[in-house]
Amino acid sequence: MTSFVFRTSTYSGGQPDSQCVEVATNVPGAVAVRDSKRRAPARLRPTPEAWRAFLDLATAGRR
Repeated sequence: MTSFVFRTSTYSGGQPDSQCVEVATNVPGAVAVRDSKRRAPARLRPTPEAWRAFLDLATAGRR
């Protein structure tokens, strides 16, 4: 089984008390999302299609 490799948002302030999520998209056909303060286990596992739809909606105002 391939392990998820999480990355932190580039919008994160990098501070220990900042509110942030981490996402892993390195496993084909899977996405995992977790709270940066509670790293294990991943709490959300949307389908790649659902994750793409979320990102499209979240960034729609910035295009």
